[in-house]
Amino acid sequence: MYISINTKMQTTRLAIVFDFDDTLTPDSTSAFLAYKGIQPEEFWTEIVNPLLAEDWDPVPAYLYALLAESGKNPITKSDFASFAPSIQPYPGLCQLLDHLKETVRETDPLFDIEYYIISSGIEDIIRQTSFSHYFTDIWASNYHYNQYGVIEYPKKIISFTDKTRYLFQINKGLIGKAARGKPFEVNKKVKQEHLRIPLKNMIYVGDGYTDIPCFSLLKQNEGFAIGVYDKHDRKKRDRAWEFVQDERVSNLLSADYSEGSDLCNSLEMAVRSILSRMVH
Repeated sequence: MYISINTKMQTTRLAIVFDFDDTLTPDSTSAFLAYKGIQPEEFWTEIVNPLLAEDWDPVPAYLYALLAESGKNPITKSDFASFAPSIQPYPGLCQLLDHLKETVRETDPLFDIEYYIISSGIEDIIRQTSFSHYFTDIWASNYHYNQYGVIEYPKKIISFTDKTRYLFQINKGLIGKAARGKPFEVNKKVKQEHLRIPLKNMIYVGDGYTDIPCFSLLKQNEGFAIGVYDKHDRKKRDRAWEFVQDERVSNLLSADYSEGSDLCNSLEMAVRSILSRMVH
């Protein structure tokens, strides 16, 4: 679905935008490495970290390191597709997404909520997961493949402030297949009344440093920024606490979407707060 930026829109939609790895699921890139017989810890510490020390940005560094690994053991598009179904979301995610849809439509049948993913992970993995159909659109890093389907070069790199570009694409309705291949459309000025989803009607959920620009953008525009962490990983939990100390997020919660969990309740309250503004 592609919505023309010249089409007048009423404010009837809200959106929850998610990061992917360590937000909706455990780290899929490390899981893929293990699937391909590559030791994840060695990959990150012995291959990626030295690149960071040479002033590489983190996302190009890991994409390049995967290319290097592919030279020894080819990594293909079909590898991503065959691996993806093994990825499971954190508890309760799908049930919560269904519940929030019902909540919004019960408030007003003309209202709707949309879900999106903006990730530094690999798009051809994320799009093949069993729960990808919940998302109106997905943007993530990706590769160009050679004639044999082997990864050849990164064609899309999404990191840090790159992520905010896709918040503006959601904002302006530049979504779906018809919006692909039009990278400059997002820079066009759009009148407020033509926006598909105002930034104040968005909630962003993420876990890492690459999510900070999105947290900041939405907080500045009356939206919601929710930080999550893996309660089983002390290092990631401590890192996430920095988001609270620096006032980056509206809330910080364990990545558990089960009914009655703090994250479930927080997301529902944020949705109801936006609905209240839309009604009035």
